[in-house]
Amino acid sequence: MMRIPVILFSILLVLIGACKEVPILSKEATEKTLMYQEQFRPQYHFSPPEKWMNDPNGLLYNQGVYHLFYQFYPEDIVWGPMHWGHATSTDMLHWENKPIALYPDKHGLIFSGSAVLDENNTSGLGTAKNPPLVAIFTYHDMDKEKAGSIDFQTQGVAYSLDNGESFTMYEGNPVLLNSEFKDFRDPKVFWDKKTGQWVMALVAGDHLRLYRSDNLLEWTYMSRFGATQGAHGGVWECPDLFELQVEGIDESKWVLLISINPGAPNGGSGTQYFVGDYDGTTFISDQEEIKWLDWGTDNYAGVTNNNTPDNQRLFIGWMSNWNYARETPTEAWRSAMTLPRILSLSKINDTYELFNYPIPEVDSLLLEETTMRFAIPAGGHESIGLENGNQSEILFTTAARDLKVTFKNEQGQQLILEMDGTEKLCTLDRSQSGLTDFQETFAGSQQMPLNNLPGGEVEFRIFLDASSIEVFINKGQYTMTAQIFPTASYSDLEIGNTGTTPSQIQDFAVKEVAGIW
Repeated sequence: MMRIPVILFSILLVLIGACKEVPILSKEATEKTLMYQEQFRPQYHFSPPEKWMNDPNGLLYNQGVYHLFYQFYPEDIVWGPMHWGHATSTDMLHWENKPIALYPDKHGLIFSGSAVLDENNTSGLGTAKNPPLVAIFTYHDMDKEKAGSIDFQTQGVAYSLDNGESFTMYEGNPVLLNSEFKDFRDPKVFWDKKTGQWVMALVAGDHLRLYRSDNLLEWTYMSRFGATQGAHGGVWECPDLFELQVEGIDESKWVLLISINPGAPNGGSGTQYFVGDYDGTTFISDQEEIKWLDWGTDNYAGVTNNNTPDNQRLFIGWMSNWNYARETPTEAWRSAMTLPRILSLSKINDTYELFNYPIPEVDSLLLEETTMRFAIPAGGHESIGLENGNQSEILFTTAARDLKVTFKNEQGQQLILEMDGTEKLCTLDRSQSGLTDFQETFAGSQQMPLNNLPGGEVEFRIFLDASSIEVFINKGQYTMTAQIFPTASYSDLEIGNTGTTPSQIQDFAVKEVAGIW
């Protein structure tokens, strides 16, 4: 059988197609086709279709659907009057954009918060057969703030009877008033099975406050935590309190996430965590060291899903930093979310460590693969081409602690990740990574201490997207997340040995990551 050369076959297709009437795409169809193809647009991280986005809100699983609500301003790509945007997914990877969920009303703008399934209809906002999804959020009254009042932040409630497709504002809003604190916001609510009550964790400037309720509508103060513990370089925000089983041992501990801005270890915004105990009323922790969930500059305001299968702690953070969030060089949209991560707790050298690592479903996005192993002599390096550039996963294991990983493109731009075994330090240098001059602090190096990293072989897993890098060391014991804006995808990867002995690189693999849109 004669085979038609590919080029002739292509010509035939063109000629056949020329005999047919070419459809004219409408402006709407053209814009939809171009959406998610803009310069710097993430291909496998969630970003809004357009305009401004910040904190993830109301993360919730119900009836097979993951809900991602988020701070959203639909009129511009800079921060403005806050709404709740909304997207849904069945795997936390592929998202369907939904209409705006919550709009500002007479009580104020809609700031951050959480959502729960009121399974027993304790609020009376649904029925036994159709329990409501209840969103709990912060109202921010701009008029009161401008007038100099201190009570401009209160807590409100909205509910949905159609699994989040639409929400109704509760007529009795606000449900929790405030006359004491300028900053009084970001309620994270959960059901405490041991005490049979709802618990609200919210922050008041420099500390956490805990409240309880039987019905999500009437709240009683219980306790406070943290005014004299942890990092206090800025305002506390976006708390999250949950219990985790310690890996490999018969022990569970409570973990408290607190975002802080400014005051992060590499400037601007960051998220710290505390490991301790909660007795149904009070959270306590004897932790003296300040611990960070992520040492990079661009993982902020992250929280976990409520009501997940098997009570997994699935986390998403806002991939930006208030130092430059309003100035990053995008035009149609601004900001993206981190990869969804599963949180786990381990005890290493008598110290509790919170790991965060991409959810297993991320593996379903991984496509073509090149796998190899090699040794790098002292002072030498190995170069590998990146066929898929900034849509790649790079994975390897090594016992070496003196490494330099450099990503390069044809524009002469480079992004450098370096480990120093003597100093027990990891450095990410994005000073020459691409566009950096839109804000004076964006360029430069970020550092992450590796003081508790175990000896022997550890895994390095790196995700590159159009405008971000996420680095996971030892299954997420140490993590760095950062935005980057290269004007062309990185095409070359160089692994250098900066030590005095040969470095063995095992199970090295480069994989394409499929787009989610």
